[in-house]
Amino acid sequence: MGKVTYDFSGKTVLVTGGSRGIGYGVARGFGQAGADLAILADDEGVFNAAETLAAETGQDVKGLRCDITDVEQIKQALGQLPRLDVLINNAGLERTTPITDPDDAVESTFRRIIDINVMGTFLMTRHALRKMEKGGRIILTASIWGRTAVADYSAYCASKHANIGFMRSMAHELAPLGINVNAVCPGWVKTEAAMLTLAKMAASSERSEDELLEEIISGQVLGGLLEPDDMASIYLYLASDGARDITGQAYHLDRGEVMA
Repeated sequence: MGKVTYDFSGKTVLVTGGSRGIGYGVARGFGQAGADLAILADDEGVFNAAETLAAETGQDVKGLRCDITDVEQIKQALGQLPRLDVLINNAGLERTTPITDPDDAVESTFRRIIDINVMGTFLMTRHALRKMEKGGRIILTASIWGRTAVADYSAYCASKHANIGFMRSMAHELAPLGINVNAVCPGWVKTEAAMLTLAKMAASSERSEDELLEEIISGQVLGGLLEPDDMASIYLYLASDGARDITGQAYHLDRGEVMA
């Protein structure tokens, strides 16, 4: 089967949480498709990641450091972009928040996850819209845990359910402006964050990581773990003209783990 290619030459694409993991893989896909690319993250590594992406793709890539819960930082970051055609709302935080944890720190962790994954997504979308015109695309990274749930990750699961609801509402609200809004729900992807989650889940269930991973993979229709670069194709499609009639949808990319 031939490889599907896209041309985003002349399009400005911003990927939040683009310095590592899924965001980096998606950003690389848009860079390889010729986009004028910017990646945003709340760490110094975003600048090195931008340089590496530029070397890999041959495109100019702008690194933006920003805490997406801070409106002034968002305004400053977006002010460095002349326009915006595609916004990938990928930045997020995943931590355990067991409700029976006797340490009150779990409450601040819960709040921080909601602040980043829900409020941050709202704020970034709200202010990025001022850079967008008709034909714009907004794509959120949700999760299959936004369709299901697991123990000990209540804040993360709640935030991803909220992302899907927000996406659907925005699809209605922004349709008159000619802007399409969709979400991608990744399954298990081989990222640093996912492997940390795997380790914590294995420890809490008193099993080995290999045993738990084997159980996860056996629950998929297609074997093996997704790699970050595998994620790019669905984002590229949803941002392309081929998806002009698609909005308000949440697509699973999970090797058949969750079927809707």
